[in-house]
Amino acid sequence: MVSTQLPGIRDERVLEVMSRVPRHRFVDPALWPQAYSDYSLPIGAGQTISQPYMVALMTESLRLSGGEKILEIGTGSGYQTAILAEFSARIFSIEREPSLAQRAREILSELGYENVVIMVGDGSKGWRQFSPYDRILVTASAPEVPYSLVEQLSDNGLLVIPVGERDHQVLKVIEKKGREVVADDICGCSFVPLIGEEGWPG
Repeated sequence: MVSTQLPGIRDERVLEVMSRVPRHRFVDPALWPQAYSDYSLPIGAGQTISQPYMVALMTESLRLSGGEKILEIGTGSGYQTAILAEFSARIFSIEREPSLAQRAREILSELGYENVVIMVGDGSKGWRQFSPYDRILVTASAPEVPYSLVEQLSDNGLLVIPVGERDHQVLKVIEKKGREVVADDICGCSFVPLIGEEGWPG
């Protein structure tokens, strides 16, 4: 997977982690033969596990040096969570579907990831209790950048989020510099919608 499906990913640490985390463990056993193909797969509750390239690109876009406090919006299968947990001492993750949150907790625990805390709730509003965060990653698309997530970023923090219409978005990197917020576009993409008060209506 790493040698054939991740063109343009230059961060050697991201490539090494992607080669180590077992993606098949995060999907139904019936889908294991497809687990390392470069496309998204269903995980239940109308959600998907993102294609490996997009997981690698979003992780690289966070510009992680190690040790950052990270908030993930949209735990889903827990695969992206596991990738992030390889870089950080503590990951806070929010999932709106209780069944997905519980399954992700179980798989992450089985794989030995003890540095992840998962909450069931509205990810569009973030998790103020543990803010500010050095990095925030959103794995669902929003019609616009949620104000609460920008507010919960630390100074010089980064937010990576897909923003746009329901059927097509642009992956953006939002950098907070004091009172200034700078946005850069990475690429076009297509994610499931971020449902919530500051996202799409349910």
